[in-house]
Amino acid sequence: METTELIDILSRGEDSRHQFKEDFNNPDALAGEMVAFCNTAGGQLFIGVRDDGAVRGLSGANVARLNQLIANVASQGVVPAINPQTQNVAHPSGMVLVVTIADGINKPYMDKNGVIWVKSGADKRRATSREEIQRLFQQAGLVHADETPVQGLGAGDVDLPYFEAFFQNQFGQATADQNLPLPQLLSNMNLVNSERLNIAGALLFAKTPQYHLPAFIVKAVAFVGSQIEDERYLDSRDISGKLADVFQQTLGFLRANTRAVQGEQGFNSQGSAEIPSIVWEELVVNALIHRDYFVSAPVRVLVFSDRVEIISPGHLPNNLTIENIKAGNSNIRNPILASFAAKLLPYRGLGSGLLRTLRAYPAIELVDDRKGNLFKAIVARPKVVSRDGLIPLDEARTA
Repeated sequence: METTELIDILSRGEDSRHQFKEDFNNPDALAGEMVAFCNTAGGQLFIGVRDDGAVRGLSGANVARLNQLIANVASQGVVPAINPQTQNVAHPSGMVLVVTIADGINKPYMDKNGVIWVKSGADKRRATSREEIQRLFQQAGLVHADETPVQGLGAGDVDLPYFEAFFQNQFGQATADQNLPLPQLLSNMNLVNSERLNIAGALLFAKTPQYHLPAFIVKAVAFVGSQIEDERYLDSRDISGKLADVFQQTLGFLRANTRAVQGEQGFNSQGSAEIPSIVWEELVVNALIHRDYFVSAPVRVLVFSDRVEIISPGHLPNNLTIENIKAGNSNIRNPILASFAAKLLPYRGLGSGLLRTLRAYPAIELVDDRKGNLFKAIVARPKVVSRDGLIPLDEARTA
């Protein structure tokens, strides 16, 4: 880091990625800061800097002492141990020690007292809620939401004819030929944990999964105009049922509330969809399979006059970014659901679906909202063209 870059960072003040400290003498306090960065996207500590960004500076002896303290805390005060990088950067007001701490790959990290710290703005706080701690384990691949048992749902709640038809279609055998009781068969297929259907088993095969999982639905609304504040709407549905049914009903809602374009076809022709079907298929299946099921919230499908928004609970997992998912990278958040989705839905799980979607219809904006803990796909709708020119979208929707 050059001095000019240091001055620029200090001028912007503290945030969740940059923390200023005059000095460290307490190993536990330093461990807490390191743990918080490891659990929350990483960041940098600037030691020798006051809270307001003014540089106090460090002596050579203090730099040597702090480097030793950092090494000791990183190896003994943080669990699991980490490897921060340090750099001594000259400033007109004195030396600043910059400590770079990477986003951890073995979350959750904790201090030697077992406290899990996370960043909260420029400060840190204890992680206390069950969902928050679960998500940290999830990021490390140690736990998956779709394997969580659902209270009150057992093998008797499975839609047996539906499950038997699926089994016969996939394996070419009847369930009765397995000589196994249904609970054991479901357990062998990773659909039952602790004698209860897990979230994957419930969403895939339960008769009425949303009775016990009421938040895991799709809330779909088609508005007259382009603002969510508009109380006027054309259609509104709470879509529930088995995952395959939710997928089909959501596609039906989107097709019913978007236009068919005539183009060069005759007046009496049905026309073609304004947006290719592959767009809806890929975005909806991704929303259902890759959403964060530790978050008790529905998938939202919002149709506006100028765009469609498909909003999934949970930001991109681990180190995925918009750029690398556009390059075909993928990370499976719900492996059980993903394995069955390939058999029940148009899903391959290879990271190629989004590439095909963007090739078919490039006017899609992807938003990874980490602060709001959601992922949003915004599909721009084409303008309607008439013989007299462009028709305002609001008028086209209501014509």
